Amino acid sequence: MKKWIIFIGLFIVIIFGILINVYFSSVEPVNEAEKKAISIAKKKVQMSEFEDFHIYNGLEAVYVIEGKNKQDERVIVWIPEKSKKVFVERAKDGLSKEEAIQKLLQEKDPKKIISVRLGMENDVPLWEIYYRSENNLINYYYIHFETGEWLKKIENL
Repeated sequence: MKKWIIFIGLFIVIIFGILINVYFSSVEPVNEAEKKAISIAKKKVQMSEFEDFHIYNGLEAVYVIEGKNKQDERVIVWIPEKSKKVFVERAKDGLSKEEAIQKLLQEKDPKKIISVRLGMENDVPLWEIYYRSENNLINYYYIHFETGEWLKKIENL
């Protein structure tokens, strides 16, 4: 009986260790991309504060950083992975997340909005809204960050 308890305990510890290792191995590339993107943004934009980072995967991977510059203005930085060009916009010069959602609601009636995030395609900053329609199908709605114009839709997946 004692051997079984030791065996089960050891088995749980090994499984737990493997799961932790898999987790840290899977987040390492994202952490490296974040460090690289922040380094580029610091050089090009003189950012003082970083609030959010994510990778947008559209036509190409784009690093998106939100934060504040030295003048304490909220800025958004887009860095396409391949070209390393840096695109910078003040947040107040474009649509907010809420305004992008309102643009969607003017045209569509989503059952549930899953995510709203910034991205870029063909050097055009945009909002990507991922939502489910009434029949539970997946839909994507893309809105130009600066003008609020509809760029493209992917519907009923």
